[in-house]
Amino acid sequence: MKTLGYFNTPVNATYQLVVDDVHTLYIEECGKPDGQPVLFLHGGPGGAISETSRRFFDPAYYRIILFDQRGSGKSTPFLSLKNNTILYSVRDIEKIREYLDIDSWFVFGGSYGSTLALAYAIDYPQRVKHLILRGIFLGRQEDVDWLFQFGASEFYPEEFSQFKQHVPVNQQDDLVAAYYDLMTSGDQIKRQAACKAWSDWEGGIVTMVKPAIKNNQIEPSDLSLGLLEAHYFANQMFWKEDNYILNRVKRLEKIPMAIFHGRYDVDCRVSGAYDLKQACSHADLSIVELAAHSPNEGPLFEALVTYMDELKEEVSS
Repeated sequence: MKTLGYFNTPVNATYQLVVDDVHTLYIEECGKPDGQPVLFLHGGPGGAISETSRRFFDPAYYRIILFDQRGSGKSTPFLSLKNNTILYSVRDIEKIREYLDIDSWFVFGGSYGSTLALAYAIDYPQRVKHLILRGIFLGRQEDVDWLFQFGASEFYPEEFSQFKQHVPVNQQDDLVAAYYDLMTSGDQIKRQAACKAWSDWEGGIVTMVKPAIKNNQIEPSDLSLGLLEAHYFANQMFWKEDNYILNRVKRLEKIPMAIFHGRYDVDCRVSGAYDLKQACSHADLSIVELAAHSPNEGPLFEALVTYMDELKEEVSS
């Protein structure tokens, strides 16, 4: 029977996992303790898990694992940039798998979570039974430039003008670098204001319809999203090459892969999902009409829930 999602799934257990001499990760486990393990990877960098993160998975079938990545959510220390790169996070995922004594699992990631899921699968392909990816972000310079320099700006010119004007005119040719400087220098008020401006820009373009009311209060999520995204993007994702993922897709060829992307996703271009599909011919690509970037809106949410329901039936048969 078709469902519209799984709401209010309770948390069975929480863990604080020390992953190095700096960072301790907050982990949640939900659903069926002996069910099919599925790992949820949040976006950002700098996002966090919440009740909405669990809604894609039937708790009567899936063993649902979720965690806040370094520097974000309930992981500590909050906002720490030390040892905070995507490759550290890849190793964190493997430490979580070992800690929970899971042999292999489904990996479900959206936005930057899709980037992290792909990077993890590249390094540990034998541990990934299935990749379910949404709102593809490949971490290339062109993907960052689209969102923070020119591209998305053409769809939301008024909002981008406000984002751009937060930076001195002589630094507007590289907004990511300019914002990163604002977020990591000067007094706390100015640093937090820069994070809030960054978060407002990106948060205002992820849905089909722009939110009617703007939240002027600075939330912890504004700080982590702004600071960690700027940290990663100003440092070219800490990769030594621009096309890191697509240059390594051969390691993914034995992993079943489902890609979902909103047709009207302004945050992450649908062309990125197409590029991934072209590089991974075995992948299934679903471009969801009347959908943007957010996975919590009707058509994209329903497509993801339906796929996870069909997948459990396929595995069980």
